[in-house]
Amino acid sequence: MKAVVAFLFLALNFYTYHYFASQEEHPARQSLERFPDQIGDWRCLEREKMTPEVEKNLGATDYVICTYVNPAYAMPVNLYVGYHASQVNQAGGGGGETRIHPPAHCLPGAGWNIIASKDEPVTFPGLPQSPADAKRIVIAKGDSRQLVVYWYQERGRVIADDWMKIVYLFWDRARAHRTDGALVRFTVPIARGDDATSEAALQDLAQQITPKIPAYVPN
Repeated sequence: MKAVVAFLFLALNFYTYHYFASQEEHPARQSLERFPDQIGDWRCLEREKMTPEVEKNLGATDYVICTYVNPAYAMPVNLYVGYHASQVNQAGGGGGETRIHPPAHCLPGAGWNIIASKDEPVTFPGLPQSPADAKRIVIAKGDSRQLVVYWYQERGRVIADDWMKIVYLFWDRARAHRTDGALVRFTVPIARGDDATSEAALQDLAQQITPKIPAYVPN
């Protein structure tokens, strides 16, 4: 039975990609290079730049990585938004990967262990739908702990689960000739015995960030 399901999945993949949509639509958007460094009382200390090797492996068209600080909170919050204009490998042959990499797959490779993971509803302003499910994970490396909240924001949807992202990717390419989308991720350190401060900082920044995202990640 599993072999039949796998065959049908591959057949659908081939049919959708090769017969339904040969041309992709790319909506107008602003570059994340223009994403604001000052948002309310939150200030970006310095924009981070990935190495060329990491950028190539990631496959993002455009991204912003920045750690924001706010005098009201002891904890800084790191923001990552990575936009992919296309998630289809046009080159073929296994090169030119453009699909968004799930953080749950990448974090262990960077030495972080996932010690808790769940989907949770979020009601941040500016999201295409509200409430929407986001992925909430707690990661550990030695004595360090971090809270990570992320979701895929793609073509008017907020998606928490990797498998659902793939389903919508096939559907939207066939229906609307679009595979663009982004990963939105917030990361905050967890001080031992002070989860509440980390949670409050993340929630405060996210509330102010999400209304700005559609200008850079079109619905």
